[in-house]
Amino acid sequence: MCGRYALTLPPDAMRAVFGYAEQPNFPPRFNIAPTQPVPIIRQDADGQRHFVLVRWGLVPDWAKEVGTKPLFNARGETVSEKPSFRSAFKRRRCLVPADGFYEWKAQATGFRQPHLIRRRDRGVMAFAGIWEHWHSAEGSELESCSIITTTANTTLMTLHHRMPVILEAGSWDTWLDTTETRTADALSLITPAADNLLDVVPVSRRANAVANDDAGIQEPADTDDFEDKTSPAQANPQMSLF
Repeated sequence: MCGRYALTLPPDAMRAVFGYAEQPNFPPRFNIAPTQPVPIIRQDADGQRHFVLVRWGLVPDWAKEVGTKPLFNARGETVSEKPSFRSAFKRRRCLVPADGFYEWKAQATGFRQPHLIRRRDRGVMAFAGIWEHWHSAEGSELESCSIITTTANTTLMTLHHRMPVILEAGSWDTWLDTTETRTADALSLITPAADNLLDVVPVSRRANAVANDDAGIQEPADTDDFEDKTSPAQANPQMSLF
């Protein structure tokens, strides 16, 4: 599962890593939540990559309305079959850049402790994603995305049984290429990350609140932070990314 993540890489550095044509300017985000606008990288018919802002929470093209339960994750085992995702998987795959994500673990005292998961080398991650273009009956349009998940690796299994699919740079072209010959290749990339890729650190329980979007939420948790002081995850108000 991936229901909260961070993207703090500077704009120029991210453009250099992913090689898209645009030159967007955006602030660091430490606590991105579903329904918020998020950047994705997708590829056009000429093989050029592009930076695009979309809503995190996929709305199928056949849906009559946006709905109140955002499809922010798609199970990798069924993404090519489920009506909500199969068209996007076949024709509209994307990369979702991140440099950390969060999972919560229940404690004996009853509260849930947030943990920050990052690459051990602190490099950028690219989650496997899909995107969709939706039209309402009134003519409005919305582009949205979902992050694909798979079985958790050994590192994360104690926190949650699912994890986002993290694509290494050498597989990005395969994932973004939606020609018929690459669909099977893309499916083969839906696997857990290597056990030695990530590390896990318990962090401030301020991460529980979506409104807290600053570097302080990634500070390692103090011992007294494991006392039951606040409620776990709060509602996700829609916020502007940029």
